[in-house]
Amino acid sequence: MLSIYPVPAFSDNYIWCLSDSRAGKALVVDPGQAQPVADYLESQSLTLDTILVTHHHPDHTGGISELRKLFPEVRIIGPAASPFKDASEFVAHGDTVRWQDIRFSVFATPGHTLDHIVYFTTTALNGRPALFSGDTLFVGGCGRLFEGTPEQMFGSLSIIRDLPDETAVYCAHEYTLANLRFARHWLPDDKALMTFEQHCKQLREAGQPTVPTSLKDEKALNLFLRWDDPSVTRAASDYGAKQGLPVTTPTEVFAAVRHGKDHF
Repeated sequence: MLSIYPVPAFSDNYIWCLSDSRAGKALVVDPGQAQPVADYLESQSLTLDTILVTHHHPDHTGGISELRKLFPEVRIIGPAASPFKDASEFVAHGDTVRWQDIRFSVFATPGHTLDHIVYFTTTALNGRPALFSGDTLFVGGCGRLFEGTPEQMFGSLSIIRDLPDETAVYCAHEYTLANLRFARHWLPDDKALMTFEQHCKQLREAGQPTVPTSLKDEKALNLFLRWDDPSVTRAASDYGAKQGLPVTTPTEVFAAVRHGKDHF
């Protein structure tokens, strides 16, 4: 049986662990810390055999060297042309990664960082296709542009937006409520956003993650994917007029939303 578990790390990271209980094998995505992963694997009698890396930031890679000591045969897969050099295999856009019976498609998603990639599979995990989006797409948000341009991130999010609606989005941080506060500030009359925010608050009050979300919900609710939604384009145009930003194209709508979030 394949299962997915969010291993909490730091204050708001999720290290996603896929496990095959029949084989006793596990894969983890973006292990920024080793000890939480090691503790979980021990509790489930699992052997780590694969690590997927989305980008080079330390909160996504910091636990890898220690995990390699614990599991010397572990396979480490990371982005090509990256400051992260400790992978055993490097992959780029269009490549395929296989683990157990799962086939992951690799998509380059520069923006947050230049080396960022995501992993997508049509294999049903918990009944749905799955996207491990790292810091490119969050619930209600997207990654801050530390290295890339708005044009690059727009292109990256366009790739993700074209994936199937039923896709489960497994992002790497619990940023949901902060993202929704910003979205509600921009669109205070959006009743769907209001309802979703209340749902997410209830989950967090119960100690539950808001992740995964569905891509269908993100397309409907996430301002960073709604560059052609009239309500978002109006809000972006109003914001752009105040900030002296051009807002005439979908890319510029996205850039205005990102600028607004950065200065919220």
